Amino acid sequence: MRKFRKKKINSIPFDPDKQIAVIKSSICTGEQVAGFKNKEDGHFTDVMLIRNDKDLETFKEIYRIEEIKKEY
Repeated sequence: MRKFRKKKINSIPFDPDKQIAVIKSSICTGEQVAGFKNKEDGHFTDVMLIRNDKDLETFKEIYRIEEIKKEY
């Protein structure tokens, strides 16, 4: 019996025509959150916390993204 399981990431729809993949980074704490920014109104939808390079690669693989813009 496994006590801890890897958390399954619920896939949020990504439309590259209407959204941009973005990493929001806090200037104070350095916390990073990957998500999507709406091109029309600038609304940001957070998808997952980025703690290390492996998390970033996972995010890129799930959504088939090659390049991500970083904002502070």
